[in-house]
Amino acid sequence: MLRQVSRNLVSRATSSTIRSRSFATDLEANPPTDSAFIEAWKKIIPNIDPPKTPLSFMKSRPPTPNTIPSKLTVNFVLPYHSELSTKEVEMVIIPATTGQMGVLPGHVATIAELKPGVLSVHDGNDVSKYFVSSGFAFIHANSFADIVAVEAVPLDQIDASQVQKGLAEFNQKLSSASTDLEKAEAQIGVDVHSALNFALSG
Repeated sequence: MLRQVSRNLVSRATSSTIRSRSFATDLEANPPTDSAFIEAWKKIIPNIDPPKTPLSFMKSRPPTPNTIPSKLTVNFVLPYHSELSTKEVEMVIIPATTGQMGVLPGHVATIAELKPGVLSVHDGNDVSKYFVSSGFAFIHANSFADIVAVEAVPLDQIDASQVQKGLAEFNQKLSSASTDLEKAEAQIGVDVHSALNFALSG
């Protein structure tokens, strides 16, 4: 039933409305609404309010400036906490899967997957370092960077002795693993603890 309703809603929404939307990293000053979807919903299910779509929650960003600003605006969020909110900094260095990536104001629009490693936020002489497990960084053309991590801990709050202990335990689990699942779980533990160890010693 639900699949049929969603198919009807999609088929009734005009394809021109969907195709006219741009795939830019920035929203327009007055972002488009999902009026075609809402109208189709009301025709099929008039007694239930239509669900909110992502456009309902998105806010417009400032347009891309003509000149490169002196600061990079950073949002750094976890699923349960906002670590940095619209903080203006000079640079961030993120642990991307392709290698360490420095982001300065005026950086080209990019999406980067994060790997276990150190995220450092540079604001003058003040450098804040966090160990992140994974996530994504969204760098926008207007010198905004949104960093979304699954888990993150300030580097100075990590106990080096616990990291060594965990690394030894996961190495032992990896050597004694008998199934593919056990090997994969142990390898993830080894990778994360190795990255933690490297971050603390580096």
